Amino acid sequence: MSKITPFLWFNDNAEEAAEFYLSVFPETKKLSELRSSGTGPWPSGKVVTISIELMGQPMTFMNGGPAHALNPAFSYSVSCQDQAEIDLYWDRLVEGGKPMACGWLTDKFGLCWQIVPTKIGELLKHPKAMAAMMTMVKFDVAALEAAARQ
Repeated sequence: MSKITPFLWFNDNAEEAAEFYLSVFPETKKLSELRSSGTGPWPSGKVVTISIELMGQPMTFMNGGPAHALNPAFSYSVSCQDQAEIDLYWDRLVEGGKPMACGWLTDKFGLCWQIVPTKIGELLKHPKAMAAMMTMVKFDVAALEAAARQ
């Protein structure tokens, strides 16, 4: 187990979120879950926490109630090899959520994701590629590469 693991607060749909993310990414697994015995604010049998691993990244989700919502101050960045991979993750994660800008989206659970090309750092060293990125919602790798060549 990783010494540092993201621990995310969901209202009451942590289990649904975990199952969704496990269906989106390859190389995933459910690590553990803690269900309520009826003690505390959770009804008996309700998931209190659920831990999963997505492509080697462990994370734990908690049904913490409505007091704290996820927001863009925390996001996961997904490094993609090509446009097809960007399209795959973008299309799955934005369903029921909302696109933001510059490769960012919020999914249907309120978690923010950055879906970026692996070579984004190299591309953005070019001012015209940076300018092109600033006009994009979902990344267009071909357009970024063309702008970088100018």
